[in-house]
Amino acid sequence: MLETAANSTRPIALELQDLHKSFGSLAVLKGVSLTAYDGDVISILGSSGSGKSTLLRCINLLEKPTQGHISIGNEALMLKPTKSGEMQAVDNKQLDSLRARVGFVFQNFNLWPHKTILQNIIEGPTQVLKIKKEQAIIDAEKLLDKVGLLDKKDAYPANLSGGQRQRVAIARALAMQPRVLLFDEPTSALDPELVNEVLTVMRDLAEEGRTMLIVTHEMRFAREVSNKVVFLHQGVIEEIGTPEQVFDNPTSERVKEFMASHNQN
Repeated sequence: MLETAANSTRPIALELQDLHKSFGSLAVLKGVSLTAYDGDVISILGSSGSGKSTLLRCINLLEKPTQGHISIGNEALMLKPTKSGEMQAVDNKQLDSLRARVGFVFQNFNLWPHKTILQNIIEGPTQVLKIKKEQAIIDAEKLLDKVGLLDKKDAYPANLSGGQRQRVAIARALAMQPRVLLFDEPTSALDPELVNEVLTVMRDLAEEGRTMLIVTHEMRFAREVSNKVVFLHQGVIEEIGTPEQVFDNPTSERVKEFMASHNQN
């Protein structure tokens, strides 16, 4: 696993150790260990079915791992095994605290259709972080301005394009002031002409020094914004390194085949 000397000067934002996940007899993750330091932008690549989305969903227990350790910052999530073989949180308050520090941007936005855009964004800060509504509105309007949608604050999700809804979803995740942002194929549900507006927002976040883990098929974007690239294959990390190493000089034959099929030069 690639870790540079510069990493030692940055705090650890997220650490996964020997993470496993099975669905019945199907092993999807087979021992994934990964460290993200503050400011890391890590793109997670691989073929469909390689475990990429499952990996992200295990981080905040949207999927319960069957083995392994998860830490946010210097706090380890306390887990215990269940009769089903899955791990669950020992303390639900700790789990809620962890989830508040890990923003998740889904493929399909997951906005509340009956709430306005502004209401979607202030719900978490007011209910979970206990921020006063007046302050939450001020913060939400700044975030909507940041993603270019302040004029849509009183609209409903159904009145927005897919790209606009995804930008709202990013603003909603940012409103929780997360330590880490997780993106699960954030452009896969979008029409091609709407992809760039979402990637532009994500590039801006990377330039700000946000810590992000991004599952994506956008190869050029991954190469441009990442300081680390992870290639998953059949539930294990097949290759990890800088974009130059993974895209240009992979050691794995599987990664070489993948890159060739995506016409990377």
